Amino acid sequence: MTLEELKIKVKTGELYSCDNEELALDQLKCLQTLYKYNKTKPLQQKRREKLLKSMFAEIGENCYIEPPFFSNWGGRNVHFGKNVYANFNLTLVDDADIYVGDSTMFGPNVTVCTAGHPINAKLREKVYEFNLPIHIGKNVWLGANVVVMPGVTIGENSVIGAGSIVTKDIPANVVAFGTPCRVQREIGERDDKFYFKDMQIDPDLLKD
Repeated sequence: MTLEELKIKVKTGELYSCDNEELALDQLKCLQTLYKYNKTKPLQQKRREKLLKSMFAEIGENCYIEPPFFSNWGGRNVHFGKNVYANFNLTLVDDADIYVGDSTMFGPNVTVCTAGHPINAKLREKVYEFNLPIHIGKNVWLGANVVVMPGVTIGENSVIGAGSIVTKDIPANVVAFGTPCRVQREIGERDDKFYFKDMQIDPDLLKD
């Protein structure tokens, strides 16, 4: 199997062995650029922006990722819209594609993981794995320490509570949390009046 054929198989959800030397070398080149990104200084925003554009499959304007940032392929298989924000320690296991919509926010220590390994121990000994793409809609907020598992889709405007492990699809316009993550309620009129518990929103802030 050629390297290009293997790269295609990596994204199909099929089992494959990840001990290919050419594939490993290709990955190291991506990680070299990621290393440079994590070594940038806080005032080197232009350099960070340039590096992200070279690292990611797609990345829109005004995206910010706070170092340290971790990614299996340095963002090669990551597709960000515009105005995406990520706090410290974002981990993107991007063996398959990760799609993130405009204005989505990641809290500290969020992990988005497209890769999985078989339960069968003999297959794990032979370093088999599989990868499934993840889709996160626009205006999603993922709280601190959220983990998103392979193949999951999260609908637009939804909020995923801190510490949740998202194993199944989450629809749009809901608040969901827990382990495993479950929908707790829809986002509704009360959320236009209160931003946290009984703390009221200034109505002027919602005007266009």
